[in-house]
Formats: sequence, C-alpha cells, structure tokens
Amino acid sequence: MADDYVECERCGGDIHPHRYALGFSICLPCGETIARQRKHCTVPLHKSNYIVITDKRELVGINNKGGFVR
Repeated sequence: MADDYVECERCGGDIHPHRYALGFSICLPCGETIARQRKHCTVPLHKSNYIVITDKRELVGINNKGGFVR
C-alpha cells in the first residue's frame, strides 16, 4: 500500500491515509485546535446520574430538586 497523504482542508498540511480512511478530513494539529475550542462540564443531578453540559444556560436550576426556576 502506498502512503498517499491527503491534504488538510484547513491548513493544507498532510493527513495520514489511515486517518483519512477513518473519515477525518483535517490534520492532527488542526483537530487539536478545534477540540480545545469546545467547552463542557459534567454535573450531578439530584438523586440521579451525571449529565454533560455544553451550554452555560442549562446550568440554571439544574440541582434545584425539581423546583421551578425563573
């Protein structure tokens, strides 16, 4: 198998053919930059499990024991 590198969509760098075969169209450094821009946290629910929060507005009243929050 020839190692024919594919060009990155963002920077024009090289993408390894195995990475491209997995469906990635950007190189590792560009992927790292995009991943660091995403923010999330995990919070516990009252008497329940944990939930992943990606929007800060979702945190309002999340541990309010089922009460209504305005």
